[in-house]
Amino acid sequence: MNLNYLDFDYSEDAEGTGTLDAMASVSPAQLAALHAEITTVLAWAHQQWPGECGPLENGGEWQYDLQGLQDVSTPLVLQFDETLGQLHTTPGHATPPRTTLTLTLSGSATFCAALRDQFGIE
Repeated sequence: MNLNYLDFDYSEDAEGTGTLDAMASVSPAQLAALHAEITTVLAWAHQQWPGECGPLENGGEWQYDLQGLQDVSTPLVLQFDETLGQLHTTPGHATPPRTTLTLTLSGSATFCAALRDQFGIE
């Protein structure tokens, strides 16, 4: 399966534990598709390694961290008053909120290799 919103970066520590980090920032129209991608990745992981989600040091095979933030931007109209030598700002109209979600997965070399293969992550 190709991922359109989640673009993972992969790193590995000296013990062979892999970490895959992805961040996506979308408009309201794209949010359902982003949610679907995250759901697909996490459902796959839970199905392939049932009951194995947890820290490696506690016997888990993999774990994840999912966080989100919603931002509303308000553009500023900027004008320079050359007579007074001052800058004036006036708030414009707020834009639709953008939602930024981050997903971090970490796990054993076996888990990371399977995840990368399943979703075409390099």
